Amino acid sequence: MLRLPFTIKTAFQRCLYKPLIGYSQGHVTSRLLSTSGVKLRAEGPDPLTQEYDAVVVGAGHNGLTAAAYLQKAGLKTLVLERRHVIGGAAVTEEIVPGFKFSRCSYVLSLLRPEIYNDLELQKHGLKVYFRRGSAYTPILEEPGPSGTPRSLLLSNDAKDTFSQIAQFSEKDAKEYFIYTKLIEEIGVAIEPLLDASPVNLSALGKGSFKERMDMWPAIKALLKTGSFLGKNLPMFYELMTAPVAKILDRWFESEPLKATLATDCITGAMVSPRTPGSGYVLIHHVMGEIAGVKHAWAFAEGGMGAVSRSIANAAEAHGATILTEKPVSTVLLDSDQRACGVVLEDGTEVRSKMVLSNATARITYLNLTPEEALPKEFIEEVQAIDYTSPVTKINVAVDRLPNFAANPNVPSQEPGAHHTATIHLNCENMDFINDSYEPCTRGDIHRRPIIEMTIPSSMDRTIAPEGCHVVTLFTQYTPYHLANGEEWDDKKKNEYADLVFDNVEDYCPGFKSSVVGRDILPPPDLERIFGLTGGNIFHGAMSLDQLYFARPVPSCSSYRSPVEGLYLCGSGAHPGGGVTGAPGRNAAYVASRDLKKRAVNN
Repeated sequence: MLRLPFTIKTAFQRCLYKPLIGYSQGHVTSRLLSTSGVKLRAEGPDPLTQEYDAVVVGAGHNGLTAAAYLQKAGLKTLVLERRHVIGGAAVTEEIVPGFKFSRCSYVLSLLRPEIYNDLELQKHGLKVYFRRGSAYTPILEEPGPSGTPRSLLLSNDAKDTFSQIAQFSEKDAKEYFIYTKLIEEIGVAIEPLLDASPVNLSALGKGSFKERMDMWPAIKALLKTGSFLGKNLPMFYELMTAPVAKILDRWFESEPLKATLATDCITGAMVSPRTPGSGYVLIHHVMGEIAGVKHAWAFAEGGMGAVSRSIANAAEAHGATILTEKPVSTVLLDSDQRACGVVLEDGTEVRSKMVLSNATARITYLNLTPEEALPKEFIEEVQAIDYTSPVTKINVAVDRLPNFAANPNVPSQEPGAHHTATIHLNCENMDFINDSYEPCTRGDIHRRPIIEMTIPSSMDRTIAPEGCHVVTLFTQYTPYHLANGEEWDDKKKNEYADLVFDNVEDYCPGFKSSVVGRDILPPPDLERIFGLTGGNIFHGAMSLDQLYFARPVPSCSSYRSPVEGLYLCGSGAHPGGGVTGAPGRNAAYVASRDLKKRAVNN
């Protein structure tokens, strides 16, 4: 790795430097941040020689959440992270000196409000900036009567949003608010399911009376959701089964609005708006609440690593121990084939009464768990999990605020509401999305990829030098396996980034010349660096066959595994991906109850 000297770093901070346009991951040294989460242990007993109630494998936000709840319940808990930095995919890293990137996840909304309140995350350092705009779609067209191309900006201001939609269709402007209210009602109805384990169908049918009573919280949540859905049940069923294009075509007539709304259905998913069942990811995106504000999306000050850091602070405040650069190689089993700790890659054994894994189901069960401890049928189920990913994330350092042709910057260079929104490029027509999707199914990349752009520094000035900005580009569709035996080597990554930048330039003239550094993460790199099997940001596709009591697999969906004392607490478990914390909290609840039962029985 090339290590930049202090003089160059200082130049970067002052924005007086030459562009590092060719730099991709592996070319620029990643420097540890103060929020990295490295445990600076005071003199005392070696934490690896102690015995724990629980060991958590992986310091992603779900693993940290599980640790915080376990430790809060009085269980001595150790978190072991293989990387030098905590956070998993909710991480902040300084790839280009002076620029702090939310390297994977990049906006905050879905974190469960109970977690935010229970762990007192605001007290532990979490500060958020509520975005003025929610979605911005500039149109690639010749300038109109106003002298600029048109654009669509959706925001929390109902009057402005109405007028923005009405320039394309007054009918759609009226229907939009009815539609969003309905979708939000469905999201609220489903929320009880997020905070409880799925109903265990086998125990429900054949289990003892006590086992059935233990499922009461899950059954209660299911009944509550059914009651809340009420008259919206047909719409919910349609969202879960039909192509979202069919639904949007029925509601709206303007392509820019339909395509903008459709992007919430495809984010991170290997689907198009024409794929049956593509609506669930849309519902998933409206379940959010942050700092008490429903359906709000925000930037975390300091990047997404600050979210993980605040959860880690809460866990440590209760007494948990968090160690980085401690990769786990194996789950340790006792003579009864129960999990009793882990073995690190250097051979160190750490003993515990139970183990929770924040890794994907495939890594947890096929890499870390001794094969002989798992039934053959279970292994086959895990092998069949769909981890297909269409995502390449590009993090960009720029020396000035992006200037969109449809909404030119003001002379003061003060960011507008559109700069704070999620910016959708190549998304003014649903056909554009499908046209980009189809080649990916064959291992190819379309010349106009779908680009979801954010500029977190438009609100959070702690993450970029004065006058400079951080830009994140969440792009689709890019295959894990390229056609014709091509590999995602540096040449291919840079070719793709150049293609993306050419597309951004079409909407935002001058963007390419503003770039001073970039970090390119196609699916294989998302897998290698962050442990995201297949590069899938959700730890497995969020399709109907991989949700609720089928997540991660139908035979084992209650966070438990076939190995007693081994639990899955990451996004591969119910309710799935996104920075929710729900899998970690739910798994901690199940694991602590099981440990208490074992203590009573012994």
